[in-house]
Amino acid sequence: MTPTARTVVIETHGGPEVLTLTDRPVGEPGAGEIRLRHKACGLNFIDCYQRTGLYPMTLPHALGMEAAGVVEAVGEGVTHLAPGDRVAYAANPPGAYTEARVMPAAQVCKLPDAISFDEGAAMMLKGMTVQYLFHRTTPLKAGDTVLFHAAAGGVGLIACQWARSEGIRLIGAAGSDEKCQLALDHGAEACINYTTEDFTARTRELTDGRGVDVVMDSIGKSTFLGSLDCLKPLGMMISFGNASGPVEAFNLGLLAQKGSLKVTRPTLFAHTADPQACQEMAAMLFDKVTSGAVKIRIDQRFPLDQVAEAHRALESRKTTGQTILTLD
Repeated sequence: MTPTARTVVIETHGGPEVLTLTDRPVGEPGAGEIRLRHKACGLNFIDCYQRTGLYPMTLPHALGMEAAGVVEAVGEGVTHLAPGDRVAYAANPPGAYTEARVMPAAQVCKLPDAISFDEGAAMMLKGMTVQYLFHRTTPLKAGDTVLFHAAAGGVGLIACQWARSEGIRLIGAAGSDEKCQLALDHGAEACINYTTEDFTARTRELTDGRGVDVVMDSIGKSTFLGSLDCLKPLGMMISFGNASGPVEAFNLGLLAQKGSLKVTRPTLFAHTADPQACQEMAAMLFDKVTSGAVKIRIDQRFPLDQVAEAHRALESRKTTGQTILTLD
C-alpha cells in the first residue's frame, strides 16, 4: 500500500475557506529528490498570495513554502543529505502544509541540533529574507539607517535583531503601540505607530530631516509612495511584499524628482535558486540564531486541520512574530 500524508490543497483560488485537508500519496524520491517527514510547517504571506490567486498556480495544488523535519529517503545524486538528517527549508514547489512529501533536495538545509523543529519551520523563509535584505540587495554597514515596515511581524522581529547585531539603526513601523513595543524590545531604535502617526513625517523627524538610507517595505500598495518620501537622496527602496495589495504603476520620473532614488522588487527564491547561495544564506541565518543574536519568537501555533483559521489570523494582522502549523 502506498503511504499517504494529510496535505492541505486548494482546488480554486479564494478565501481561507478554499483550503482543504486531504490524504495524498507520498511516493519515493527520484534523482535529486528527498522524502521527508515534517515535524512543523511555517506560515507566510506568500501562502495567502498563492491561495487568493495574486500569485497564480496551476490547480489543484498543495500549499506551503516552509517546513522542518527528518529525511526518510534520498534519491540518486543527493550528496549533502542522508536519511535521518534533521532539515529545514523554504523552497519551491509549494506543498509544505503536509505530514510528509517528496521534493527537490537542493534547497533543503541541514538543521543544527541547537535549533528546534518548530524554530526551523518558523525561521527559514523569513530569516533568509532578512539575510538577502541586509546582505545581498544593497550595501549596508554599521551606522546606516533603515525604515522597516511591519516591524513586529515574522520578518520584522528577525530584522530588528539582525540590525542590532550589525550596528544598523532600524526604525520600525507597526500598527499598534503593543506591536511597536515588541519591535523596540527586539532591537528597533524607534518604532512608529501607523494608526496615530504619519510615518513619513515621523521618519524625517527621527533622521533630522535627512531621511533613511534604505526602506524595506513588505506592505506594498498603501505605504509605497510614502516610503519614497522617507529616503535620503540616492536611497534604496526595497519593496518585497504586498500585504496591502500590489504596488500600482507610478511615473519613474518621481525617482528623479525625489533625489535619484533606486527601487528594487526582489524575491527570496531568486536569491536561493543557486543551491550554493541557498546553503550559504541558511548558514548565516543558523549562525545568527545559534549565537543568540537572533531569537525566533513563535507567537501562534495552529494544528494542521485549523489552517484556514491560521490564514485568517495572518491576513487580519492579528499575529505577531512567527506562526506555525503543528503536526502532533
